[in-house]
Amino acid sequence: MDQNTYNALVLGASAIGSGAAMIAGIGPGIGEGYCAGKTVEAIARQPEAQGVLTRTMIIGDAIAETTGLYALVVALLLMFANPFTGKFVS
Repeated sequence: MDQNTYNALVLGASAIGSGAAMIAGIGPGIGEGYCAGKTVEAIARQPEAQGVLTRTMIIGDAIAETTGLYALVVALLLMFANPFTGKFVS
C-alpha cells in the first residue's frame, strides 16, 4: 500500500473513533438531568434545604460534565491534530 492509502485508513479510523468518543456525551447529559430532577424533588420535600441541595447539585453536575469535555477533547484531537497522520511509510 502507498502513503495515500495509509493516510486514508488513518483518517477514516480517526473519524470513526471521533464519533465513538462523542457517544460519551450522552452519559453526562442523562446524569445531569437525573441529578437536577432529584434535586427539584428534594427541594419540594424540604424547601429550607434549597441552598445546600442546589450547591451540591451544581458541584456534582460540574464534575459529571468533565467526562463529556474529555470526550470532546479526544474527538477534536482525533479529527484535527491526529499524531498518526503521515507517520506510515510504505
